[in-house]
Amino acid sequence: MHATAYTYDADSRSGQVLLDDGTPVPFDAPAFDAGGLRLLRPGQRVRVETEGEGTALRITLVTLQTF
Repeated sequence: MHATAYTYDADSRSGQVLLDDGTPVPFDAPAFDAGGLRLLRPGQRVRVETEGEGTALRITLVTLQTF
């Protein structure tokens, strides 16, 4: 699934992405670390992997979108 980085806190390595429908979804440090990224800037397009749905939707991986 693709999204746009919305917020990112380098100290906690967590933040939020906006899904293409505008829904904000938070991610935590383990999801960020799983993608191997060092930094994330708001506005970057990212690829996310999720589990669950609805209010239980959880991001398990955040990485840069590549073509």
